[in-house]
Amino acid sequence: MNRLTALGGFDAKGPACFLLEMGGARLLLDLGIGPDHDARPAIPLEGVGRVDAVLISHGHADHVGSLDWLGRLGDPPVYATAPVRVLTRDPVLAWANPLRALQDIAGLAVEIGPAGHAPGAVWMRIGGAGGLLYSGDLCAEGGLFAAAPLPRARAAVFDCSYGAEPAQLADQRAAVLSAIAAGPCLLPAPTAGRGLEIALACLEAGHAVALCPETWRVADLVAQNPDWLARNGANALNRLLQQARRLEPAAPLRGVMVAGGPNCNAGLAATLGPRALQEGVAVIFTGHLAQGAPAAAWVAEGRAQRLRWNVHPNLATLRKMLAEVMPETVLPAFAPAALRADLAAALPAPWAQSGSLTW
Repeated sequence: MNRLTALGGFDAKGPACFLLEMGGARLLLDLGIGPDHDARPAIPLEGVGRVDAVLISHGHADHVGSLDWLGRLGDPPVYATAPVRVLTRDPVLAWANPLRALQDIAGLAVEIGPAGHAPGAVWMRIGGAGGLLYSGDLCAEGGLFAAAPLPRARAAVFDCSYGAEPAQLADQRAAVLSAIAAGPCLLPAPTAGRGLEIALACLEAGHAVALCPETWRVADLVAQNPDWLARNGANALNRLLQQARRLEPAAPLRGVMVAGGPNCNAGLAATLGPRALQEGVAVIFTGHLAQGAPAAAWVAEGRAQRLRWNVHPNLATLRKMLAEVMPETVLPAFAPAALRADLAAALPAPWAQSGSLTW
């Protein structure tokens, strides 16, 4: 019997951490932290037992932020894609083993494909058609990062961060651009992911765009590796780098400013966010409002806006994922109970009711 156990990532938005037991092997899929109150995996890892390897879906903190706990697992080898290894500032990830399109890890066949969410983000199929499909964080709408169809599998873990949300990115993009109006506007966003997509959309809409140093670094590295991107993605990023300006901490707040730190609790956004509020500059958050970070309080107080920008599956994408994978059982990850209930009502499927799967 095969088993998948959520050590984190079920009943809440992160941290991602799933233990897969299959064919005598024990693999950990992601090892994240947060985003709410810097949450760690709920089950003490010392009690997990032997882990043969840790497979990383992508480099965002809610999927890699607890790699400092590897010692609790006996320091198993870590596997990550080339973009994740190149872009990270974490030496554990930088020196991780390559996660390739098809390879054997601990005696199990591991296949990966691009998931569209961020540079190097992948879905994984482990154990072939009779095994598990782990979507990681997945987005089929963005267009900058490549996304590939999912293969068949008996069991699956799907990114259900938005529950049954039907909104499409095209409409959300229009809403964000309308809210920016003539600017100025601060857009806090992940440097390796949504931030680049937002910057490109603003540039194409005729806005003067500024990128924080970390977003600029990511754009430059990714543009040099067009195989990490969807078709024409490198051309788009090179155009952005040619036309954008560098955003500095003490510079005047003007135009559209894309700054790392999606909740203004890290990166340059932690510095610019309070300045923007003080100077009457619009601040628009486009992702999850992490509890314990400034973003949630500012939006609740009416001092900032939140307009979602899809980087996870909406309802139509989840329907397509189910049709592609055709799982016998599927765990809805990263969704609290209310969102899972909405999803089950809107999209009948073999949704698991607990944080574990057996098949």
